[in-house]
Amino acid sequence: MKAIKYLIVGFAFGIVLTKSEAVSWYRIYEMFQFDSFHMYGIIMTAVITGVIGIQLIKRKGLKDIKGNPIVIQDKEKGTFRYWIGGLFFGLGWAMVGACPGPIFILLGCGFWSVSLIFIGALLGTFFYGVIKDYLPH
Repeated sequence: MKAIKYLIVGFAFGIVLTKSEAVSWYRIYEMFQFDSFHMYGIIMTAVITGVIGIQLIKRKGLKDIKGNPIVIQDKEKGTFRYWIGGLFFGLGWAMVGACPGPIFILLGCGFWSVSLIFIGALLGTFFYGVIKDYLPH
């Protein structure tokens, strides 16, 4: 029963991404070809919303649903691993035309060919779990 709120938010997020065409392979292709501003506008809106949200949490001292203070830890800056991770994420996104969230949305919309991408994402996650102890963190 507790998971119902997460399902509702997930469905709402999926509807927003679908209606904004953020899950469209063609829109993603246009973005990586620098042919359209559409996806950049969506991403910039998300970044601005996130920045405003984080600032509100920090300045107002907001608490989570259980009343605990929300603690946002600072990240290391300029580390090589973020560049490598971003490179792999971006290359994967460019090659398949979908980041992890829209994979589920596209499957829900009936694009069954995306199941190959889903299987690849699962295998990649499994492979990372196998080798993560040998990687610099």
